[in-house]
Amino acid sequence: MVPHLRNLSLINPATADETGGVTSTAEQTGLDRRFFFVDGEWVEPAGTDTVEVVEAATEERLGTAALGSAADIDAAVRAARRALDHGPWGRTTAQERAAVMLRFADALDARSEETSTLVSRENGMPIGLSRGSNGKAPGALLRQYAEIVVAAAEEDVRPSMRGATLVRREPVGVVGAITPWNYPQALAMAKIAPALAAGCTVVLKPSPDTALDSYVFGDAARAAGLPPGVLNIVLADREAGSTLVTHPGVDKIAFTGSTAAGRAIAAECGRLIRRVTLELGGKSAAIVCDDADLDVLLAGLQGASFLNGGQTCTTQARILAPRSRYAEVVDAVATFAKEMPVGDPFDPDVRCGPMAGQRHRERVLGFVEEAKRSDARLVAGGGVPAGRDRGWFVEPTVFADVRNSDRLAQEEVFGPVLAVIPFDGDDEAVAIANDSEYGLAGSVWTADEQRGLDIARRVRTGTIGVNYYGIDRGAPFGGMKASGLGREYGPEGLAAYQELKSIYASAGLLG
Repeated sequence: MVPHLRNLSLINPATADETGGVTSTAEQTGLDRRFFFVDGEWVEPAGTDTVEVVEAATEERLGTAALGSAADIDAAVRAARRALDHGPWGRTTAQERAAVMLRFADALDARSEETSTLVSRENGMPIGLSRGSNGKAPGALLRQYAEIVVAAAEEDVRPSMRGATLVRREPVGVVGAITPWNYPQALAMAKIAPALAAGCTVVLKPSPDTALDSYVFGDAARAAGLPPGVLNIVLADREAGSTLVTHPGVDKIAFTGSTAAGRAIAAECGRLIRRVTLELGGKSAAIVCDDADLDVLLAGLQGASFLNGGQTCTTQARILAPRSRYAEVVDAVATFAKEMPVGDPFDPDVRCGPMAGQRHRERVLGFVEEAKRSDARLVAGGGVPAGRDRGWFVEPTVFADVRNSDRLAQEEVFGPVLAVIPFDGDDEAVAIANDSEYGLAGSVWTADEQRGLDIARRVRTGTIGVNYYGIDRGAPFGGMKASGLGREYGPEGLAAYQELKSIYASAGLLG
């Protein structure tokens, strides 16, 4: 265990109050999570299954959490349905919802440091990154969507052939939000915030791989005065989680995770004609032009290609380098990887913590070992860092002379492993970048910004940066091809939780 974390005080919702019910309090030090947040209360699970959480950097036990069953999911959906159809939330104005969301943001902000620390213990995320994505981002997203929904028109009137049409935006209904372990707080709130703003109610199913931190949402929701049933949280595995996808009381599924799981969810939602947003995997390319300033590339490589140890869907794991400067680019990227600080996620100088779990590290190292047996050339890393016999660490790794048809260039590794691929000319670079089933992110590195923009327009991907990569939460984010369906963030993220209704009326509506 990291010594300075031994006595960390964190929220424990499994505390009985004087009436025999369950409450939550920040004075508890235990990390066992035995209850679910349903209908505004901490309730006991229907079954007895649990999951043990192990600290990623130390492999020591962190806590135990209850795993939900189909019965727990059903109870949460029914609570969300009641809150939408019969509770006050379904009748609120945008201004009223915004006021609650702002209180919710304040409550999360008050817990941000503890939440950031807990997530770093769960999945090994460097603490500086965790403070931004798990500490600050949830409150910022709530405030952003509170502002967007108040400024947006709920209805507008349009002239029609026979009078006027009132176009109305209504909540899509009960949302099942299924979220992953790599950025658990930010990615959950990317669904919760626009859903609440639109007037929806939510059932959140977090990943068992980060089983503890989602409880802060329930604690903050109670402090903020969210009406019962508006937000419900049930930790569950895939089998129980699948009941959320098919539950007849759910109107929309919002999912972030693997493309394989996304395909299964999309098939079910298609069969049920159920609304769905999918934010899936990627195998993005960073195109280094022949005029690129390598100092600029290296300054941006951490955020573009190594963020969170490569456990980021937007990771640009394919570095496309011009043959005229290939050796120079390979040497620069390899040196960057070799010099990257790896270790304790609570060390402010560390840029690469451990992988989030043992099985995941084995999967990442499996890709590395297979690439070693290929014609690719290992130029950095390739194993477990020296002296790291505890924790699930992987060295930042770079392979050169990779063919774009190689498995390393086509499948998502989700770890700190890069493939450097040569090209001749901008046309070939674009063709290689597009030669992937994915299309989520990317970047172009060039001294000529207009050239970079021209190349970026030709890459078939949902997001792409010129001389840097960083997600803008004010603009739509999502993927093309197998990287997903729909968009999150910005006003487009709110629209994903709304249905459009056209009411045909008289011309008197036009005023």
